[in-house]
Formats: sequence, structure tokens, C-alpha cells
Amino acid sequence: MHDGQNLFDPATAMGGETWGVAEALARLMAAGTVRPTIIVGIFNHINRWEEYWPERPLTHPHAAQLRQQFESILTVPVRSDDYLRFLASEVKPFIDQTYRTWPEGDQTFVMGSSMGGLISLYALCEYPDVFAGAGCLSTHWPAVDGIILPYLEDALPTPGAHKLYFDYGTATLDALYEPLQKPVDAVLERKGYTEGKDWLTRRFKGAEHNEAAWRVRIDLPLTFLLGQ
Repeated sequence: MHDGQNLFDPATAMGGETWGVAEALARLMAAGTVRPTIIVGIFNHINRWEEYWPERPLTHPHAAQLRQQFESILTVPVRSDDYLRFLASEVKPFIDQTYRTWPEGDQTFVMGSSMGGLISLYALCEYPDVFAGAGCLSTHWPAVDGIILPYLEDALPTPGAHKLYFDYGTATLDALYEPLQKPVDAVLERKGYTEGKDWLTRRFKGAEHNEAAWRVRIDLPLTFLLGQ
């Protein structure tokens, strides 16, 4: 999971509010709802945007204006491909060597919110043999508006072996997401993804863009991705 500082400890979490994901996972495992699981929370770097902004869609011919717009405010070049290589070739092997895991790709998932939702989706597309599914909460679609759909048409893994979870609220920053989520859902449907089985999109009326909102609904992506 990305933005690891916001997951477990109020002392490091944004606004002192965590996702409550450890408590939720322990509860779901005790009930037998999800498989035994560990969570690896990776703190974000100071250059979070540069590491979480999907890199390959920026090579699309229609991306020039968007790339120029955002690169004018970024402090370093976009480096999400480097970040994903770090996850796949350093973090995951270390975890598999150090802890009792099932190292197979069908047992490993990735999840995040906002820009963390974007990089989770990108991770699944770029490393479908490493990740079996992605949880994308309050995905910040405006950062890739106009370039993500052609990329997904080309890069989404074959349906049936992977799961995708999306959600969004209707308040604060999340109010921007519904009209951008719907075309993504349409691509998934065209690519053969079955809603409720391969993919899930949920709308939460009144939910805001913050850790407290994600905490309230964290059981849903955990259950969809990790369900027995």
C-alpha cells in the first residue's frame, strides 16, 4: 500500500487519522472473510506526484499539453516507472525473503488512494505477473484526463485473472471524479471485465477526500480483493 505513513500510526498520518486498515484486516481475517494477509506500507517520497503519476500514458501524442502543464510545477522528472521497478524488484523480493508469504503473483495486491490509486492501477497494468489486483480509492483521474483511456485500452491485463476495485465520494476533491470514472468503467466493460467479479466501482454519497472517509469503507476493497 502506498502513502504508508497514513495507514497505521496517528502520529504520522495526515491530520492524525489513519486508514484503520490493520484493525479492519484483523477483523476480517478473524471472521474468515479474507485470506491471511500482511500489509506492507510504503511511505511516500517528498516527490510523491513524480513517483505516482503514471509515466507511460505521458508518451501518448495527446499528452504533450498535459505533460507540459504538470512538468512546469514538478521539481523533478516523472519517475513512476522507477518507483514500480523498486516495488517489483526490491520491496517484494525483500518481503518474500523475510516473511512467511505466498510469493506467487496471484497472491499479491496493490492499493492506494488519490494519486496512490493511479499508481496502483498503473502497477497492475505494467506488472500483471506481479500483482493480481489493485485497489484504487478516490482515484485522482484529473491528473491523467485525456490520456488514461487509450493507455488502458492497450495495457489492461486480460480479464479473469486480475481484479480492480474503484470508488469515489461526492464531496470535496472527490466531487470531480464521477464523470471521469464512468469512461474508465466503460473501457473495462469493453475489455471483457465482469462487474462484481473482475471489477467493482462504488459511489459513496457525501464522502470526502481524506483518510477518515477511506477508513469508513476500507472493508469493501479488502473483501473484494482478498475474499476467501
